[in-house]
Amino acid sequence: MSTQVLQPVDTKNDSIKLPLTFDVDKMKAEVEAMGLNTFIYYNVLPLRSPAHLVDPSLPFPPPATDYADGSWCDWLNTKELENSPYLKSVIEMFQEHTTVTLVRALRLEKGNTVKEHRDVTLGLQVERSVIRLTIPIIKDPGADFYLNNEIVPMKPGECWYMRLTDPHKVINNSQQDRINITIDMIPNEWVRNLILNNDVS
Repeated sequence: MSTQVLQPVDTKNDSIKLPLTFDVDKMKAEVEAMGLNTFIYYNVLPLRSPAHLVDPSLPFPPPATDYADGSWCDWLNTKELENSPYLKSVIEMFQEHTTVTLVRALRLEKGNTVKEHRDVTLGLQVERSVIRLTIPIIKDPGADFYLNNEIVPMKPGECWYMRLTDPHKVINNSQQDRINITIDMIPNEWVRNLILNNDVS
């Protein structure tokens, strides 16, 4: 498995649907089985995190000069991911090809928004960074992700790369909470080719 970080490269499109699809019913069942607590507005459930946060017996990593590429610490699956065989198999599929760092389930309450912002380190065109792939699990009509003021037409079970260094926001005007899985990984040759080969007009 190559984890070599390549020279930065940009994409023609700011959002790219990848040729990967996943079983929505299995993902939804496993997320619901995690015993999610009641929440207000926005909630983040870590599925893969810095190792010392998952296992407090491990030492805190030393200070780093650059945290963007995830190399500042080791990463471990949380108990929620370990107890979710299908979701774990999804992550392991990516791990066969590159290093996966942060994985999260992101919940946005119905009727709420994530204000427009930029993630300045999340893009193929950024040197020494990770990139983030998004897999919607629960997304009813009206729960929309806007990138550069355009709706990204993501559907549950699909996998998307988005240039998150650009302005983006989420508006959930649907009748239920929106849940996505986000997977951060080192953009090695396999990842970059997966994205660039599907960067079509």
